[in-house]
Amino acid sequence: MKKAIDRKRAQEIVDRFPEARVLVVGDVMVDHFIRGKVARISPEAPVPVVDVSGDHLLLGGCANVINNIYAMGGTVYGAGIVGEDAMAERIREEFRRRQIDPAGLIVEAGRPTTLKTRIIAHGQQVVRFDRESRKTAALESIEKLIDYIRTLRGELGAIVVSDYGKGVVTEDLMAGILDLVSGTDIMVCVDPKRTDLSLYAGVDIITPNHHEAGKAVGVDAPTGDELVKVGKELLSRYNFRSLLITRGEEGMSLFERDGQMGGILHTLFPTEAREVFDVTGAGDTVIGVFALCMASGASFREAAAISNYAAGIVVGKVGTATVTRQELKKVL
Repeated sequence: MKKAIDRKRAQEIVDRFPEARVLVVGDVMVDHFIRGKVARISPEAPVPVVDVSGDHLLLGGCANVINNIYAMGGTVYGAGIVGEDAMAERIREEFRRRQIDPAGLIVEAGRPTTLKTRIIAHGQQVVRFDRESRKTAALESIEKLIDYIRTLRGELGAIVVSDYGKGVVTEDLMAGILDLVSGTDIMVCVDPKRTDLSLYAGVDIITPNHHEAGKAVGVDAPTGDELVKVGKELLSRYNFRSLLITRGEEGMSLFERDGQMGGILHTLFPTEAREVFDVTGAGDTVIGVFALCMASGASFREAAAISNYAAGIVVGKVGTATVTRQELKKVL
């Protein structure tokens, strides 16, 4: 951390978060948690019967990235595709409650709002069932998303593309975004969920985990020197300005271009987590905080260092969690 950023500089960047403006575009979801206890097996089939004690709904997918940026005090805009259903209205309500304009939520007829329901008993997930469509979104919907992003072009410091593989992040969307930011200082940050990373070629920063990075070059779960080789190959192959590979309990690896020497620099950030309870949504926290840092004038290395601290906080929480600016400043 000492080499990447000092405490004073980190605090300066985090203090600028309220002035930063970030758009998050991608797969909007709702996470539904049903909690209870199991005391018997069903007489109808050999399955546990869950006596429900309560349930709650949380913003998920790219909406969780939005929630993370909101929790950090940044100004955030959201864009995605929803259905004509109750879950879409629930997302709009959550946006309005946070004073986030829901105008970027584009309705596509015949396409459900993604809903992931998890049944949890005694702290263990019993089953998960999904209501979603993974078909490629209609071109008309993608064009509406691009039109919405165009209205914000003069406001933004960064755009996060949060791809959960549900059909919203397409070649047309990526081409439209890169065309809109051309000639501006807007940083494009991508959290990918696919093996072929060519879709995101030319973006400023991409944040795959080590499994996703390895699969992109045909390597299974690379570590050590092999991971460094994978990182450098991906950076060169797809012309990313930088690449941040998240490595779970081993921390993160940042790859960036050396403008003076023409090579690729690799910086390892060991994990800052004291205890790991739940990694759910940790990638959303990383990309959200990274984008906020970039919109606040940070370098790639400074943004990675601060994001690493945020990840260390969020994995110590249970469920789809967020980190506040106060929590981050405390650990810094």
